[in-house]
Amino acid sequence: MKLSREEVLHIASLARIGVTEDEVDRLSEQLSIMLDYFQVLQKIDTAEVMPTAQPNALQNVTMSDEVRPSLSSQEVIANAPQREDDFFKVKIVLEE
Repeated sequence: MKLSREEVLHIASLARIGVTEDEVDRLSEQLSIMLDYFQVLQKIDTAEVMPTAQPNALQNVTMSDEVRPSLSSQEVIANAPQREDDFFKVKIVLEE
């Protein structure tokens, strides 16, 4: 299924992306190939396949909490652009 120049420009407009003339030609070819693959997939009989939202089982991956050495407060603020005692000094973002 070959997409026309106008169809590619319409798709680009719907996606709100600007395309150059060179990109229109390239995208026409690439999108046409994708649509051909979809036509092949439509021929597959999926009548016996149960619908699913997630084909793979999900499992949360968590790290165990371990005590590790950390930096001292002086090491942490050593490269801070502004500091006051052991704290970062930042601009006020909310006024009272």
